[in-house]
Amino acid sequence: MSARTLRELERASGRLAKASVAAMEEQLSWFGRLPADQRASVLLITQTGAAGFVRWLRDPEHALELTTEAFRGAPRDLSRWISLRQTVGLVRLAIEVFEQQLPEFAADEAESAALVEGILRYGREVAFAAASSYAAAAEARGAWDARLEALVVDGIVRGDAEESVLSRAAALGWDPAASATVMVGTSPSDDPPTVVFEVRSRAARAGCPVLLGVQGTRLVVVAGGADDEQARDGALLDTLAAAFGDGPIVAGPTVSGLAEAHASAAEALSAMRAVVAWPGAPRPVRAIDLLPERALAGDPSAERRLVDEIAKPLEDAGPALLATVEGYLETGGVLEMCARRLFVHPNTVRYRLRKAAELTGRNAADPRDALVLRVALAASRLAGARSQW
Repeated sequence: MSARTLRELERASGRLAKASVAAMEEQLSWFGRLPADQRASVLLITQTGAAGFVRWLRDPEHALELTTEAFRGAPRDLSRWISLRQTVGLVRLAIEVFEQQLPEFAADEAESAALVEGILRYGREVAFAAASSYAAAAEARGAWDARLEALVVDGIVRGDAEESVLSRAAALGWDPAASATVMVGTSPSDDPPTVVFEVRSRAARAGCPVLLGVQGTRLVVVAGGADDEQARDGALLDTLAAAFGDGPIVAGPTVSGLAEAHASAAEALSAMRAVVAWPGAPRPVRAIDLLPERALAGDPSAERRLVDEIAKPLEDAGPALLATVEGYLETGGVLEMCARRLFVHPNTVRYRLRKAAELTGRNAADPRDALVLRVALAASRLAGARSQW
């Protein structure tokens, strides 16, 4: 490339950049709708790229370093208002304009061919530089989002002020009105990005938004959109459970919104501490199914629920019903023996046990429900004794 051609290209770099931006405004409808300051930023990048093309012609070995300068002077939020696909379209259009106008600066056919080939190779380097710039911006946003998400989950676990948690969750795109279920278990890996990818991929297949935090060896997942039907079926919980490590997984109650998620987290963590007392617990297991173990572990809320939801309805139903349940449990579930002890017909025992099941949702003939009934009645007696001390 002759020195004269290079000098003329340097002097014409501004004109070429303006011609490229004019073509963008004419052919790209979305470009014309950008604010003036954003179009000026694109013009600045194009001018820098045009000047860099001349330097690149002089020293092609430093192509990557030179083309990166075209994006170094751009605003940091460029990637927020122009997508990567739109940027590639701008680069392609600018290259077409340069390819059309560069031959007029060539002294002969050989220079003309060299200029056309050069702008194509230079455009490739600019495209790679643009992709690298967007990738760096995406990584920075991803790292910030990960830290913000960890803060949200930590705030839910600790019960921080609702407004701060909700505002941070909204910045992550979470719908504050969506129902939420907190799951707690063991992290499957020491590499948090691997855990995040596994949980998010499974949540995406289930069509469920999630917030998650890896807290040491513990993994906390807030699953959104888990309505009552999904909660009963357990399909969503089973799908997410596959992303946890070995060991028990506990799910708190489904709450109506993120503002109440701390209650779900508190119950899930309480159940996680007590689940070791039930070796045969399902995986995942609901916190409400661990009320006896939680009460034995010293959870006052679990003890209150056992008394209010199980023991008190039996006591309010009358002494006969309560005595029947207690007698059935004491005789080890032998119906005839319970009937003889109460001096009633076995059918009367059956009727009363069905009535107790309707009141409490617990069937005394089921071993697990029998344990719940025993602990609930014991907790009620202890509560009554404490009130007399």
